[in-house]
Amino acid sequence: MAEHQQPRPTRAALLRIPLFRLLAINLAIGACAATLLVGGLLWLNPGHLRELILADRAGGVALLLLLASFLITFGSAAMGSAIMAQGRKDEDSGRGGGHHARRAVHELAQRKRLR
Repeated sequence: MAEHQQPRPTRAALLRIPLFRLLAINLAIGACAATLLVGGLLWLNPGHLRELILADRAGGVALLLLLASFLITFGSAAMGSAIMAQGRKDEDSGRGGGHHARRAVHELAQRKRLR
């Protein structure tokens, strides 16, 4: 029976899959942004947030929940925007992801100059 089982992919094998690598990189970008934002919130202390968290007996749990919610939000936003940008290809340069908008702004600026 062991012959029929497929071997489990290792981490190195998973990173060779382009889509998985794209998602992992963007998840890391979102996690960095979330960590920086939570750190900034604690540093700036808006509404005495840092004092409230540190004064609580379970302050670590509150900090963990805050960080986890930001990680989920920013990680999924970064991964989702990367996935949505995959389908776009610019006809001129062959590059994907938002170049149509830049070209449209450039064309509008040229039209204004011609008037």
